Amino acid sequence: MAQNTIGETGIVRDARNRYRTENREAGGARGAYESETRRGGGTPRAEVTVARAEAPADVAELLGVEGPVVVRARRMFDGERLVQLADTWIPVDVAEAAGIEQVDTGAGGIISRMREAGYDQGAEAVEDVDQRPATADQAEALSVEEGELLLTVTHIGRTAEGRVVEVTRHTLGRGWTLRYAAPLG
Repeated sequence: MAQNTIGETGIVRDARNRYRTENREAGGARGAYESETRRGGGTPRAEVTVARAEAPADVAELLGVEGPVVVRARRMFDGERLVQLADTWIPVDVAEAAGIEQVDTGAGGIISRMREAGYDQGAEAVEDVDQRPATADQAEALSVEEGELLLTVTHIGRTAEGRVVEVTRHTLGRGWTLRYAAPLG
């Protein structure tokens, strides 16, 4: 089963099955990170703020929106160690229908609430992985130098009709390995 593996050398984020419903909701977890970190022997914790604000231009373009969106900003920890910053942008109509403008979104997190509200993200999501220079705020939070290149995973969730209902940008601190599977046949 795919899971985060947490050890002395860092964290392996295994994306092969992390978003499957049974994995996201295992043991009442509030999403993939909490579930997989627990399975890997860690102690997951998140500090969450929810607000309405403008999305960055590239995110607004993906979402196909103008004006405010719902922003879920998370600081994700293993025990007391901050390991990632995860910001999620959601169209207001989707967030309202799914009831995800509160901090606790229940078992399975926002992907499960969206599915229940008719915004099922289907069998797959697209994740773009790149490196971005740490901003001053990111550098301070993740104990890195401003401008240091950090791995960033941009998760794009679409409905079967092709509507983008979620863009999440995971900014990872030092020590992460990303594991993916690619079809061969």
